[in-house]
Amino acid sequence: MAASREPTRIAAVVSRGGRPDLAGEALAQVRAPTLLIVGSLDTQVLQLNRQAQAQLGGPSELAIVPGATHLFEEPGTLDEVTRLARDWFVRYLKVRPGQ
Repeated sequence: MAASREPTRIAAVVSRGGRPDLAGEALAQVRAPTLLIVGSLDTQVLQLNRQAQAQLGGPSELAIVPGATHLFEEPGTLDEVTRLARDWFVRYLKVRPGQ
């Protein structure tokens, strides 16, 4: 919702096991590059994220972490989430010197 309301202030979005589908019609207003991260074993949330991705107004990717459930409690899965989020932000955020 925030990314739809503040398009000039939000440069990138990462959702980890979230429910972006709950943003409804606001998804079409999101222009910021959006990464949706979901565990492969979280089948219901995975389907909801696929549906939400189709509604996003900007570039997006769906990253599926193999062997992960909703809370990413399995060994190594949270490390994978961290790597994916870091890489996404490095790719899309422009950090000015001194920040």
